[in-house]
Order: sequence, then C-alpha cells, then structure tokens
Amino acid sequence: MSALLVTPASLGPSASGAPEASSSGGTPSGAAFSAFGSPGPGAAPVSGSAPAPAGRWLGPVTPETYRAFLDARSTGPDGPSFLQLPAWAAVKDGWRHQLIGWGRESARIDGVALVLLRTLPGTRKSFAYLPEGPVADWADPELDGWLDPLLAHLRAAGAFAVRMGPGPAYRRWDAATVKAHTGPGRRLADVLASEVDPLGTAVADRLRARGWRRCGGDTDRTEDGADAQPRLVFQVPLTGRSTDDLWSGLNQEWRRNIRKARKSGVEVVVGSAADLPAFHRLLCVTEERDGFRLGRSLAYYERQYAVLNAECPGRMKLYIARHEGEILAAHTMITVGRRVWYQTGASADHRREVRPSNALQWRMLLDAHALGADVYDLRGVPSTLDPNDRAHGLLRWKLGTGGQVVETLGEWEIPLSGTTNHTLFRAFQAYMARR
Repeated sequence: MSALLVTPASLGPSASGAPEASSSGGTPSGAAFSAFGSPGPGAAPVSGSAPAPAGRWLGPVTPETYRAFLDARSTGPDGPSFLQLPAWAAVKDGWRHQLIGWGRESARIDGVALVLLRTLPGTRKSFAYLPEGPVADWADPELDGWLDPLLAHLRAAGAFAVRMGPGPAYRRWDAATVKAHTGPGRRLADVLASEVDPLGTAVADRLRARGWRRCGGDTDRTEDGADAQPRLVFQVPLTGRSTDDLWSGLNQEWRRNIRKARKSGVEVVVGSAADLPAFHRLLCVTEERDGFRLGRSLAYYERQYAVLNAECPGRMKLYIARHEGEILAAHTMITVGRRVWYQTGASADHRREVRPSNALQWRMLLDAHALGADVYDLRGVPSTLDPNDRAHGLLRWKLGTGGQVVETLGEWEIPLSGTTNHTLFRAFQAYMARR
C-alpha cells in the first residue's frame, strides 16, 4: 500500500456535513439511519484524537491532504469508493463528519476515513458510519495499530457505536455460473463461488475475533436491509479488454436490444444539471412500477451533482436516452480514479420496446472503457436465483452484461466501550430490527 508524505499543516480540524449513498438496486441506503434526525444542540463536539501506539499517529487531516491520499490510491479495481470522498459529506443533510488519517510516522499517511456522525435524539451520543470505508491496508498484520486508536478517537468524539464497510471482496461468481444455477427456490449461497478472496476471508475472521458483528449475520439474504450499502454488487471487468471483447461479452438479448435501440433512433447523450428534474420524474415512475422507494428528493440529486463535480469536474454524469424528442430513460454515473459506477437508473413506462436503458448502459460501458477504468460497477443485485421472485429481474438484467456478482464483506458494527454505549447500541439494534 502506498503512503503519502504530509506536513504538520496538513493535519486539520474536523468538519461538518453529511450521508450514505444511493445505489442501482440493492438496499435503499438512505432510510437505514433516518430515525436519528439532525444533530441536536447538545451534540458532543467532534474534535481531538485518541492516543495511538508508539511510532503511530491518528487524527483529523485537511480535505486537501485527504484527497491527495485518495488520488494516490485511485488505481486498479480496488481503489477507494465514491462514498469515501470528502465531497460525499456534503451530499445529505443531517450528518456531521470528520476526515481522519493515520500513519506509522508523523509525516506519512497510511490510511484515511470519512466518518459520518448522526446524533441520537435526546442524547449527546452519535452513531458513527464509515460507508464503504475506511480506505486502509486491510492486509496489514498490525490491524489493531490503527483500528483500535480509530475506535478510541470516535468514542472520545461521543460515538456510541461504529459501522463500517471494509474494502476487500469476499467471493465472486461469473455470469455463466450464476445463470446455469438459476431455478425455483435457489439462492446465490447455494452456488459454489468461482473465486474466493483469501484476504476478504482473513479480514472477516479478524473482525469477528475483535468483537465486530456483520450486519445481517452471514446470511446471503441481502434484501433484509441490514446493510445500508449493497453487499452483493455486479461488476464488469475492463482491464485488458477491447470494445470488441465487451460487445462479445454481452449476451444475445443485450446485443439484440442495443441494435434495436439504434435502429429505432434512440439517442444517448450526456446531460447536464438542467436535466435532473426529468431524471427525478422518471425515478418516481420507476419506483412506483418496480415497487421500491429510495426516498430521495430532486434537491438531493442536485446537491450530489453539484458537490461531486465541484470536487472534480466530470465526476458525476447524467446520461439520458431520447426517442422522438422525449427523454425515456436517464442513468447517473460516478468516476473515481479507475473505478466507474452506474449509480441510479430511471425509465418511463411507455415505449420500453425501443430499449433505451440497454442503449444507455452500452454507452456508459464504452465511456468507462475509454476513461481507462479497470472496472464498471453496476452496484447492487439481489441474492435470489429464483426466476419467480420479482427481485430476480434486476439480477437477470445485469447478468446480460457478462460480468460477475461480487460479494463484498458487507457492513460491520461494534458498540464502543461503556455501559451507556452498550445500552444505546442494543436499543439501536432493536429499533433497526423492527423496521
């Protein structure tokens, strides 16, 4: 893992801001913590740092230093998630945040974390959330050298519990394997994985040994909402592949639909902030049709588009598909280094036969390839392989791109030390179980 040299001036105070993330499929992430409300006037201050072992340091860093570290790590398919960007803290109201860094020497950064804090109403305590983070060397044999000080720091900041999403993948299934095992009553856990990541397995074992609990346990039923971010995602590897390879990787139905969209005159373009209202109207139609609800306002997407592109122009793009002058579908795409995500998609109920969504995804896949991305991530998929389950349609659609289902380590929680913290954590768990 690369390190970043810093100066004392780069170590900065904590800041304030906000959120989790939306996803293409998977769990609607914003709802998971909504009961906590906005930070109250009696919220504990988010400042200071906890003692680290000899030869190590941990504490707040400036946004500039934080971004420089992410830039150095933004290579390869395992680079940092967009949910760990400093700009992500400004996307959603009701959260405070800290940018934390740590290292083995006073002038070197080995890892960072965007920590989002939401105050529990009526208390001075907060829930700490590290969406798809921290950005750290999970292969480090001295894991406790930074994880223990991080927990101590958050406890000093008033957190009663911590939830995080470790980076390593756990298991992978290629599209052909998943398709071959589709059938009534089947689930992904019934299928032998094409690949098991030894690092992911080791990290899971190390976290359990330290008292961390995997949200939702080890069940593959990702639809239960235990994870705020999708545990199962669908990825199309791009490294070393030509555009002809990508085309041949699509299944016959996808190639036919893309040709049909082209023949029907579907036009795919990159839109602008002015097209976000049309995107949001289509999203409401999609939620009603497909029976889910992200619960995000137009203002949420306008803020997301503005802050992500202010941090790095072109980071978030809105792709729109027009047919006979009407926008029939719109999808958002986010880029960080050599990782590209399809974040949220929306489409109209009518003229679906001209296949605007297939045309959009093909264009986005080609653009990700042209950017030099190593992976195109279509975000969440369900665990059911039963064609009779309504949720299976999303998996079937993404399987057509010829990629692979990737099981991440998911999200993990731990209460911080102290009787009050443990009591609040049990109450938090009981509340989440009733949702």
